[in-house]
Amino acid sequence: MRLDQWLAKALAPDLSRSRIQALIRDGAVRIGGTAVLEARAKVAPGDVVEVDVPPPEPAEPQGEAIPLDILFEDDELIVVNKPAGLVVHPGAGNWSGTLVNALIAHCGTSLSGIGGVRRPGIVHRLDKDTSGVLVVAKTDHAHRELAAAFADHGRSGELERAYQALVWGAPPRPAGTIEALLGRSGRDRTRQAVVGESRPDARHAVTRYIVRERFGERANATALASLVECRLETGRTHQIRVHMAHIGHPLIGDREYGSAFFTKANALAQPLKTLVTGFTRQALHASLLAFRHPTTHMLLRFEARMPDDMARLLAAFRVAGQAPAMHSRTT
Repeated sequence: MRLDQWLAKALAPDLSRSRIQALIRDGAVRIGGTAVLEARAKVAPGDVVEVDVPPPEPAEPQGEAIPLDILFEDDELIVVNKPAGLVVHPGAGNWSGTLVNALIAHCGTSLSGIGGVRRPGIVHRLDKDTSGVLVVAKTDHAHRELAAAFADHGRSGELERAYQALVWGAPPRPAGTIEALLGRSGRDRTRQAVVGESRPDARHAVTRYIVRERFGERANATALASLVECRLETGRTHQIRVHMAHIGHPLIGDREYGSAFFTKANALAQPLKTLVTGFTRQALHASLLAFRHPTTHMLLRFEARMPDDMARLLAAFRVAGQAPAMHSRTT
C-alpha cells in the first residue's frame, strides 16, 4: 500500500492526506529509521513507520483584538454573526482588520493547525458588506468535513443556508427558482455577470426565493420593494446579488449590481428617502445556517437577527408601504 494512503487511514482524522504528503516531502516520515521522501513508497507488514509532526507554524497574518459576536464554539469549530463591513479573509487592500485576524487572536492555541499552520479554516464566505451567520473550522478534520459539505451544497446532507434580502420591486410570483450561469464580468473583473454556456468560466448557479413581504402595493399589482428570502443550491461569488439583478429586482443599496435603480430613491417620501440614500451597502443578511457537526454529526442550526441598519430600513418600508405582510419570518 502507498505510504501516504496508509498514513492517511492510520492517522485519521487528525491529519489530512495532503498534510501527510507535505510531511513526507519535508523528510518527517521514516520507515525503519530511514527517511522516505516519496509519498508513493510502499509499506509492508512489519514495517515501523515514524512521523514527526512539528508544532503548527505561527499564523500569517497576525491576530488582532477585534470584537466577535460568537454564536457557538467548541474544539472543532466556531460560528459567528459577521457584521457588515468586515472582510472575511486578508487580501489586496485588506491585509489587516479581517475576520481571520480576529479569529487568530480569539482562538489562540485552540487552533490545531490547518495544513500545519495555526490558522482558522475558511469553508465559505460572506461579502464584506453582507452580514450574518458564518462557520469557521479550527482543526484539519473539521475543515475537510465542512469544506466537503459546502462543496456539495447540501445535496447529500443537511446543509441549509437562508438569506434575507430587501430588493427593489417584487418578483411576479411569490416563489421561484433562478437558474443562470455566472462568470466574470467583461467590463469589471471584480464583478460577476450572467454569461452564456460557451464561456469557459461559466459556472452553474441556482437560487431559490420566496417573497416574504411586499411594500407599496400599487393598482397594477406592482410593488415599490419587497423582502425576499433566498436559499442557495450553489455558492457562487455575489450569486444572490447578480441573480436578483438579473430578474430585474436588485438589492437595495447595491452599488455594483443595482446602480440603475438609485434614482428610485428620489421619488420616496421622507424619512424613507434619507434612509435609502444613506444605506451604503447591499441589503443582504445571512439569517440561517444549519449543518452537521464534523465530529458528533449532530445537526446544528443557527439564526442571527437582522442588523440594526437593515432592520430600520425594513421598518421604514413597512410604514411607507402600509401593506400587510404576506408571511414575515424576520428575526
